[in-house]
Amino acid sequence: MLAFLSRWAITAAALALAAQLIDGIWFSGAGTGRAEVEDKIVPLLLVALISGAVTALVKPVLTVLSIPFILLTLGLFLIVINALLLHFTAWLAGLFDLGFHVEGFWPAVGGAIIISVTTWVLDALVGVGED
Repeated sequence: MLAFLSRWAITAAALALAAQLIDGIWFSGAGTGRAEVEDKIVPLLLVALISGAVTALVKPVLTVLSIPFILLTLGLFLIVINALLLHFTAWLAGLFDLGFHVEGFWPAVGGAIIISVTTWVLDALVGVGED
């Protein structure tokens, strides 16, 4: 249970960092209009939950189906897969009116790189994978 909560918090932090650093990724909060910080925390946690579910359920299938492209590009196609998953997460968040937006492919690529590096670093610091 602690590993799940740690992973959830790390994903939320990575999403927040990507939204801060990339122009095409942002949180507007639930509903419409500009939201205060307090109004963004719950949607951020819900988007992190959606992102974790998408990563756990969809990413393995896409990775296996994309093995030829991954080998051909020496692994760089994984960035494209992560960008598509981030876009899919934003689409799902839009269905629930959570106010998470990814505007275009290149912001999704930049966000995917930031999220991947941030989760890698925070996982190493927190030691989520250690048992």
